[in-house]
Amino acid sequence: MTKYPVKAAARKVRPVESKAAEPIDARAAESKAVEVIDARRAAPFFSFRYSYTEISSQGGAPRVKSRKTSFEDGKLVSESFEGELDRDVYDRVFRNTAQFFMSQTAALLNSLLELLPSVPKSRSDRE
Repeated sequence: MTKYPVKAAARKVRPVESKAAEPIDARAAESKAVEVIDARRAAPFFSFRYSYTEISSQGGAPRVKSRKTSFEDGKLVSESFEGELDRDVYDRVFRNTAQFFMSQTAALLNSLLELLPSVPKSRSDRE
């Protein structure tokens, strides 16, 4: 236990390598050929996509609102629209969404049910 706390051994300091910037002669720069690479097409480092859709039934007619925005290849593109749906289409979308939600909830609850302790079955021959 005499080695604790551990202390770092002393090290020599390295000399700093000077990398000073050299001045550029404007006439020499013009004479050299420079290849320009379009960064947007070479390797995009940032892009995103966002979409939003809302379906609602206020009053008599179901309405849909949608918005899509994306930033790719250096271009920001945004689209949005609003419209009305047929009542049958709205009912079918609502029913399918409710069924999907219920099936996902049932799958989650079934996976959690396995973590609960099992209940012993009652035997009918004990009478």
